[in-house]
Amino acid sequence: QVQLVESGGGLVQAGGSLRLSCAASGSSVGIAIMGWYRQAPGKERELVARIHTGGTSTFADSVKGRFTIARDYAKNTVDLQMNRLKPEDTATYYCNLNAPSLGVNAWGKGTLVTVSS
Repeated sequence: QVQLVESGGGLVQAGGSLRLSCAASGSSVGIAIMGWYRQAPGKERELVARIHTGGTSTFADSVKGRFTIARDYAKNTVDLQMNRLKPEDTATYYCNLNAPSLGVNAWGKGTLVTVSS
């Protein structure tokens, strides 16, 4: 069974930075796509960034050039570095682990990021 634990959310002023971290446990971690999604109040959950096992990463257009994603296979973690934050980045951020070949698609409980103007 996969478990995901997020950390690093909080309150930051516009233009500031935050780093989110997700620690994963479970047998499918090494072959999974890992990523971050976010959901703002009244909006649907959306992809922020994800990274494949080969290192290829994908970003939402709204965060390109500001956010980076990194994966540590030894620690089974995936980090989201968020720079030049904007008020519209305010949302609950969720870690995701997706291993389609195993039928696994797991979510963390979420961590709140609030960017003040």
